[in-house]
Amino acid sequence: MKRILVIATGGTIASRSGRDGLVPEIPLEQLLNYVPQIREQCELEAVQIMNLDSTNMQPSDWLKIAETIRERYDSFDGFIVLHGTDTMAYTAAALSYLLQNSRKPIVLTGAQKPIDQDISDAKGNVIQSVLYACDDRASDVNFVFNGEVIAGTRGRKVRTKSFNAFSSVDFPHKAVIRENRVIHYIESRLSGELRTYDRLNEKVVVLRLIPGLHADILEYLGEHYDAVVIEGFGIGGIPNTEEMRFLPYITGLLDRGVTVVVTTQVPMEGSDLNVYEVGRLFKRDERLLEAYNMTLEAIVTKLMWILGQTRETAEIRQMFYQEINFDLYQ
Repeated sequence: MKRILVIATGGTIASRSGRDGLVPEIPLEQLLNYVPQIREQCELEAVQIMNLDSTNMQPSDWLKIAETIRERYDSFDGFIVLHGTDTMAYTAAALSYLLQNSRKPIVLTGAQKPIDQDISDAKGNVIQSVLYACDDRASDVNFVFNGEVIAGTRGRKVRTKSFNAFSSVDFPHKAVIRENRVIHYIESRLSGELRTYDRLNEKVVVLRLIPGLHADILEYLGEHYDAVVIEGFGIGGIPNTEEMRFLPYITGLLDRGVTVVVTTQVPMEGSDLNVYEVGRLFKRDERLLEAYNMTLEAIVTKLMWILGQTRETAEIRQMFYQEINFDLYQ
């Protein structure tokens, strides 16, 4: 039997109703007692490393999860992280960069309803996560949610209440789970041994453009952050009229060594700065990075990982365009 480690971090799956709403309170052993059948599928061990509403999850917590897996990596065949859904996409992307090239599956799952409620998706998600973690072809960091297996850099929460909360953005599901069977579609592209990292730079900020926003906000952001992600309009357009002169301000950021990435605020199909003048004007500066079809969660966490390792412009560019766990799939 496979040896699987369950790592509990809190979230809705472990929540009970309190005076001010749902709060993660269900102890890990009690939670697992709701799905006794999983102990027949594997040799299971469990550890509770935090008990957070995932809204409160921080980069330091991602490092703690990664450290827990790294320290126990040789002792287990797979890992399941029980996590709240609100920031699960950020954690999955972060773990994809902190624990690269894992031939053992690292699965994130959770629920839209607590496991102790009569109508809940929690039990099914836990059971299916164990099925996937025990599968011989499973590897790398993935979501398992509502019968779907999504690459860790490709998932996004797109529904706030429904059980099919997550979608795989601009990339197919890696597998589906039907009638207790894992049906694989896409294999992970792994090379070499596990590579682990233990540093992140949190000084990354996202600026979502809106009509009327003045470019001088970039001056403030450049003084306080090491990377600025700009969510442009359409396929990445950025205003550059007399009233909204973003070009000189972005050039100023690049001149002072701030990493600038342009993406789109449109959910699907990615950016292409070469199509319109409002993109090409900015694309001319080779120091500017374009995110193409990366998710916002992957962009942010990848920058935190990269800037935790280097501040050299050439190295940042090379690492940003290095595909990891299907994050930049072309």
